Amino acid sequence: MGNLLHTTGVFWTDSTVSENDTNGGTFETRRIRNRITYYYYSTSTEAAALCLSKDSITSPSLRNISPLSVSSSSDPSSAPLLSDSPLPLPVSSHIQSDSALPSRPLLIFFSWLGAQPRAVAKYRDLYLQRGMDVLLVQSSVMHFLWPRWGLEYGSEVLKVLEEPQFLNRPVLVHSASIGGYTFTQILTHMAREPEKHAGLTQRVIGHIYDSLVVGTLEHMAIGLGKTLVPRLESLVRNAAMFYFWLFKSHTADFYNSSIQVFRNSPITAPALFFFSENDALCNPLAVENCIDLWRKRGVTVESRKWKESIHAAHMRCHPEDYVSTLQEYLKSLHASSLKAKM
Repeated sequence: MGNLLHTTGVFWTDSTVSENDTNGGTFETRRIRNRITYYYYSTSTEAAALCLSKDSITSPSLRNISPLSVSSSSDPSSAPLLSDSPLPLPVSSHIQSDSALPSRPLLIFFSWLGAQPRAVAKYRDLYLQRGMDVLLVQSSVMHFLWPRWGLEYGSEVLKVLEEPQFLNRPVLVHSASIGGYTFTQILTHMAREPEKHAGLTQRVIGHIYDSLVVGTLEHMAIGLGKTLVPRLESLVRNAAMFYFWLFKSHTADFYNSSIQVFRNSPITAPALFFFSENDALCNPLAVENCIDLWRKRGVTVESRKWKESIHAAHMRCHPEDYVSTLQEYLKSLHASSLKAKM
């Protein structure tokens, strides 16, 4: 396809590229703007996924795998969510028209710093094959080192979510490592202008935090060292600590403010935390304190903690445990939605 760029609202995109997932399904990749990429199944593939057998459609466990139809007046909390297993993608000649196709729920994946495409693809395919489109949001180290730029980036992501193709769709958030910081910048805007962003607040049906960078400034400095220049980790850590001290009002004070926003998050949908005891970037006590606080606020929180694992690589270290925990959480979202509706 060509490389002509075109603009739609805040979007600037190049031509859509077709790729194959690990199950052989065809999905489309579209770069919305720098560091923001949209993945979704092609129209024909999505329609084919709906052509289930009569027995499958009448089965309660499989009925939930249908992609979600959303209108401006629908209630996202009552929508069916994901399947117990990847969506079947049969080839069918009985394809519905484009206008009859439902909109799929949107998974926003805030990746870790320096995430490689191959690693991100594992998470992307995990959700694509379970009935969701994926919006990948990647962060720059400068969004973290100069928080005001991170806040501006959060505003840009919010504008993307207000575009017609994403507006009114149920949203699931998955933040990995520093991605949790980027998502917190969005929460900051939502907390500052609750009425303006009330729609998005209500559309978030769940939020997942994997290896959240939380604790002291030293945890953050260690994270920079391990991520940016592992061979010079100590040097980078010391330089980062000096930088935080030198620009305290623009960095450390801002981080402390962001932590309070996160602890008092306007998102009250069920949450899931993945973390480990030996993670130098993630203080397990800080995570557990946040979980306790949210539960006291009435938020349903699930968690999976390992004694030993690798930061932002829990799915690689504990694949079966990770996926089964995630699957049970996703199933619980559907159950809680039904209770809320009743």
